[in-house]
Amino acid sequence: MEREISYAEAIREATDQAMGLSPDVIVLGQLVDTPSGIFGTTTGLAEKHGRDRVQDYPVSENLMTAAALGASLTGLRPVICHQRLDFMLYSLDAITNWLALWRFKSNGKSSARVTIRAIVGKGWGQGPQHSKSLHSWFAHLPGLRVAMPATAFDAKGLLLESIFSEDPAIIIEGRGLFSMREHVPESPYRVRFGKALIRQKGSDVTLVAIGAMVPPAMRSADRLRLEGINVEVVDPRTLSPLDRETILESVSKTKRLVVADPGWHSFGAASEIIATVSESLGRILLSNPVRVTHPDSHTPMSMTLEKAYYPDEAEISSAIRSAMTE
Repeated sequence: MEREISYAEAIREATDQAMGLSPDVIVLGQLVDTPSGIFGTTTGLAEKHGRDRVQDYPVSENLMTAAALGASLTGLRPVICHQRLDFMLYSLDAITNWLALWRFKSNGKSSARVTIRAIVGKGWGQGPQHSKSLHSWFAHLPGLRVAMPATAFDAKGLLLESIFSEDPAIIIEGRGLFSMREHVPESPYRVRFGKALIRQKGSDVTLVAIGAMVPPAMRSADRLRLEGINVEVVDPRTLSPLDRETILESVSKTKRLVVADPGWHSFGAASEIIATVSESLGRILLSNPVRVTHPDSHTPMSMTLEKAYYPDEAEISSAIRSAMTE
């Protein structure tokens, strides 16, 4: 019988296995050494691997990121855990002007092997300071890889791939995904950056769903199948690099495109994907591409307003029906 574990357990297992495979892997972050272990993703690591390799840090995100850069230059492979991506912004100088630039500035002679885990909150009235994804910001930056795993399988594989790569990466984790369970192999494995996955084949419309938008996208595809609409669901898995080839192959077949992006409407990942398709396939499209995104507004604190703020499978389904009827 195939075992199932949660998204959070997959992250913990990947980190544990990486630390077992190499003594160079270390974990840094606020409260990473506590029993709760950042929503269970680092629980028990300090006891198993030692507190010299699993270190609590003060509330100083820039210090932690700069320290990780320095550690990587000595040969270590740091994994940084930020409980909220919003507050990781204090480390933008270290990320933008140092981590992302390091290989370029050294003419390829040196690299910053740092993995940043950034968690995005959703639900429970998280509000505007605990719920920003900002994946488009980081994907815009050369020299930095960006992953958005939507499943436990991909969370483990992408984390292991990142830890043992030679380039810095940000893995953006949707907090709402942490309890989702699926089959995950117990042995270590790697999911390559830049390789999208077709989660459901279809012939009528391509639905590119990013990160936390994958579960509602799959529910939408199931709902629309009952209406006779065959949706092909493409999960990019990583935004930098972006697997443009798989997306273009899918749209070449369906000639329709909807993008579900857990970010703001303007200047986002959805815009980049639509631009890529329009530049290559604009003349064959049967309808205008459609974006399903957050509105250009900060996340409300009210749970009632929050529910209206986040798009769901009904909104995705409506967008697909619109693309089918143009």
